[in-house]
Amino acid sequence: MTPLDMEETGAPICQCAPAAPGPRARPAGRAPLGLERVRIRPESLLGRWQERNASKTIPHCIGQLEASGVMNNFRRVIGESGAPYRGFVFADSDLYKVIEAVAWEIARSGTHRFDSWLDDAVALIARVQEPTGYLHTWIQGVAPSRRFAELDRNHEMYVLGHLIQAAVALDRAAGREDLLQVAIRFAALVDRRFGPGREEGIPGHPEVETALIELYRHTGQARWLRLAEHLVNQRGRDILPGEGFGRRYYQDHRPVRDAVDPTGHAVRQLYLNAGVTDLYLETGEELLHEVMREQWDRAHERKMYLSGAFGSRHRDESFGNDYELPADRAYAETCATIADLQWTWRMLLAGEDRRYADVMERELFNALAAAVDEGGTRFFYSNPMQRRPDRFSEENAPAERQPWYACACCPPNIARTIAQAGAYVASVLEVADGPVLELHQLVACDIGLPDALGGGTLAVRTDYPADGEISLHVNGPALPLGSAVRVRIPAWAEGVTLRAADRQRSVTDAERARGYVVIPADDVDGAFLQLPLRARWTAANHRVDAVRGAVALERGPILYCLEQADLPEGVAVDDVYLPEPPTAIELPPAAAAPAPSLRIGVKVRETENPLYRPATWGARVAASRRVEVDLVPFSTWGNRGPGAMRVWIPTA
Repeated sequence: MTPLDMEETGAPICQCAPAAPGPRARPAGRAPLGLERVRIRPESLLGRWQERNASKTIPHCIGQLEASGVMNNFRRVIGESGAPYRGFVFADSDLYKVIEAVAWEIARSGTHRFDSWLDDAVALIARVQEPTGYLHTWIQGVAPSRRFAELDRNHEMYVLGHLIQAAVALDRAAGREDLLQVAIRFAALVDRRFGPGREEGIPGHPEVETALIELYRHTGQARWLRLAEHLVNQRGRDILPGEGFGRRYYQDHRPVRDAVDPTGHAVRQLYLNAGVTDLYLETGEELLHEVMREQWDRAHERKMYLSGAFGSRHRDESFGNDYELPADRAYAETCATIADLQWTWRMLLAGEDRRYADVMERELFNALAAAVDEGGTRFFYSNPMQRRPDRFSEENAPAERQPWYACACCPPNIARTIAQAGAYVASVLEVADGPVLELHQLVACDIGLPDALGGGTLAVRTDYPADGEISLHVNGPALPLGSAVRVRIPAWAEGVTLRAADRQRSVTDAERARGYVVIPADDVDGAFLQLPLRARWTAANHRVDAVRGAVALERGPILYCLEQADLPEGVAVDDVYLPEPPTAIELPPAAAAPAPSLRIGVKVRETENPLYRPATWGARVAASRRVEVDLVPFSTWGNRGPGAMRVWIPTA
């Protein structure tokens, strides 16, 4: 019997995590661990980020909700404010994402700092909701005649999706059902209007699909899973109007089960894929999994920036063609990285592939980390791989981070993602021999083991990614016989050694190929892994025209860049090149840096060339000199003010 055959109610699953297990067993037998079980150590890189997120980013977002007019948009609907509506039609979602961030922070730290604000915000939302369940302040206060009339552009279901996610998070984290009842009333209205057997309609901006499935997991009510599946099944049937950017922009150009190529608006595609993968996790429909595997491969092998960002075109915020990855004009919206993080986590839960966890690590430490400054209150919307010296700016691609944006989707999205980051660290896999704890992210943390794994605590200690030493300790009951711990070995890691049970050995090629080293239960306590972290030069596929003949520097999971602030006076970033691969020397890392800076020797072109000149082959660059420069982690660029930057350095 599938979930779609179940009764309307079932035992709710209230694990405090996004993508919690549903009433049906997962096809892959893999379940995440909630935030109540994974505590990231505050002294770790990710732990420091979570502390900064709690103390700076979330309060900043709450303040900006007032300053930007979002809160007054709610108040004006019920006559509590005379201010005009401000923001885009989907501005309500900014509030819901901040509530979700607060909820996950409560789950993470137990804080009561935001209780009063939550009380006021949830009460206001409830007052604005109509008796029918409808809740969308732009429609209610500005254009009531457009209610459900323009699903492609008015974002009612998108906003509902974020409301549901905030409500589920708040109930899981704080046991508050008030916002959940608001969300259920709105979802029920959408179900009555656009559910199976009713009026045709799908959202122009996917996001509600994954939210509805989480609502099903949380409540056990199969109607939400049915509604999510219905919305997925309707895509590709010419329901949305095709004007503007066309049907590919909306992912409405072909049915989901035929759509193996990621296309259109990058954030929309990636949120849709998270929902489709959730649908597979709950129904076990293998065709959905096959399509998602194919599309994941194409997105990450042909359309992902080295930083873990997506979207190469500014005009429609879209994926470009395969290998269309311009460095300086990369749109690389922060929300696209976050949406992919959500999708890739679900793909990891669905199948055996180390690449999923590798990509998540790349995204967390590079593209996402670069999107917020070291103070936690200024943000990038787009995240290019090169900034030219003329400091050209446009609204969503400014020369330096901004405290907020007219389209403010990214800052609160960062806040909710970092608050819940502990949920992406580990999972439990059921196998014939016994349960296996899988450590996907190599972060210092304390993991509360479920009873099947002894019920003790696994302490993971490491300064990764600054260094590659990782130790494991079991506190409390030992792991039962037959169980094990699997630790991810990143694809770039060579020469990895494991010391366990007083024996040291090299991790084998077969283990590296599988992506995880398995440590039996008896050997876990005191196990020690050493991942050599060496600087390495990376080149792009020859079809990536924008960076052909250039290389990038990486060390472990950290991507590096050359910033104007680190060049000698009179040397421009765009005049630097590499005639041969230089040796990188590690420098002591700055206090807040994720990894050490790397010093290399480069050549600098000394003469100005005309815009066009006669071509030459094989000739060395004339009039150049050698200088030493420092490359810094890409995530830290721009913290010393605006200036030129590049990841890809030309070779001769």
